Amino acid sequence: MAFLSSLDISGSALTASRLRMDVISENLANSSATRTENGGPYRRKMVVYQTADGNRSFEDALQSKMDGVSDAVPGGVKVAAIVEDKTPSTPVYDPSSPEADGQGYVQMPNVDPVKEILDMMSVTRAYSANISALNAVKNMAGKALEIGK
Repeated sequence: MAFLSSLDISGSALTASRLRMDVISENLANSSATRTENGGPYRRKMVVYQTADGNRSFEDALQSKMDGVSDAVPGGVKVAAIVEDKTPSTPVYDPSSPEADGQGYVQMPNVDPVKEILDMMSVTRAYSANISALNAVKNMAGKALEIGK
């Protein structure tokens, strides 16, 4: 059944959302880490999504369907990369810190906990929406099976 392909689409979105939640959790956990393996402060990480079937946009998929092309089924979403935020770190005056430079400033991570919490709320809602979509497809499949009784 073609409508069951939506299970794959929602499943891929759940997987990508879960990874994004993990990255946000890592950002929050390291929001005060002034020294990493690389020597500098922790740098915020971000998840980059991509369509699972390549670089095809939603607009292209919709237009293909409207033109009657049958193989134009979108394949969901995947994580293309996890990249570091290039925003500069924030200097904080703390001359007593062992991480302080010659002028007494410590370079703090470029993680804004409020922004991370908002991102977590957003991805949680996307996760919930995909669970609802999975349940709707499950209910439709169940009702379709009942037709034959």
